[in-house]
Amino acid sequence: VHVAESGGGLVQAGESLRLSCSTSGFTLDTYAVAWFRQAPGKERERVSCIRRHGDTRSRDSIYYADSVKGRFTISSDNDRHMVYLQMDNLKPEDTAVYYCTADYLPCTVVLGWENWGQGTQVTVSS
Repeated sequence: VHVAESGGGLVQAGESLRLSCSTSGFTLDTYAVAWFRQAPGKERERVSCIRRHGDTRSRDSIYYADSVKGRFTISSDNDRHMVYLQMDNLKPEDTAVYYCTADYLPCTVVLGWENWGQGTQVTVSS
């Protein structure tokens, strides 16, 4: 199982970024993929998660932290083995290193994720 993030950068408040998580070693309809973030001096925080259930999008399990609901959108492309995190209306408090992780877990689980990427820095200036 391997995941790798890309797409971070420096933006101003109110702008958008799309993070990408490249995956291999599993299929997106068997493993959940989650985004976590960690700001300096803070604990790692679960941001979003997607767990696909077959080909019917309405059956997908999706989680968003309250702090990003309405601003972030997670999606997946099974054919390209990619998971995306579209981040709109970014705020300075979204500044953190963002990590992608995948595991055979439900999205409701916070601990136990074992397959992590190296992280990508997102910095939002005010």
